[in-house]
Amino acid sequence: MKQAHLLKLTTIALLSLGSIGVIGGGFFFTQAFSNKKETEVLINNSNYQDIRHNTWSNKTQVKHFPAVVPSFARDVRVIYYPGSPEYGRIFQLRMKLPETQIKKALDKYRNIAKYKYQGGDTNDHANQQNGVPTTFLYTSDLQPETFPTTYEILVLNANNLGTPDFPWNHGDSYGVAVDKTASEIVYWVEEW
Repeated sequence: MKQAHLLKLTTIALLSLGSIGVIGGGFFFTQAFSNKKETEVLINNSNYQDIRHNTWSNKTQVKHFPAVVPSFARDVRVIYYPGSPEYGRIFQLRMKLPETQIKKALDKYRNIAKYKYQGGDTNDHANQQNGVPTTFLYTSDLQPETFPTTYEILVLNANNLGTPDFPWNHGDSYGVAVDKTASEIVYWVEEW
């Protein structure tokens, strides 16, 4: 009986420390991102294909991104942050698509998502039971924002490259966030 309580307390303590690490890391990353000069953040939509095909080195992480931005896409926003030794890299594509394209995307990505969330941001998601870090809505006026509750965040993969005593200190995640009511999709990948 005593061992069971000790095991539960140890598990709770480890999960709490991991959560604190993810929140702290998210806070410091957000601070670093918001304090960077705009010239270090690429927001030029015309460079999307070059980033997708050449700049982002891990092709597995971006294979779900479209090869080209569809000609029928509206309100296209791209953000690429190349990272630094202290902070991770970010790549996001946000766009409005016809309702039929959004439905197809939802059907496809819901079936292959390893984790699913409704609204929120990386800190909210990582702090849920068996949660993983995701992303912020960076393609919103260069201010990291929380996804509104109308968004489904579908994580295609997340890799914990941290240590047992500091989980998620390093890692990556990628996937899509889809807002069916706004007919909008955000493709993302992050490494930290």
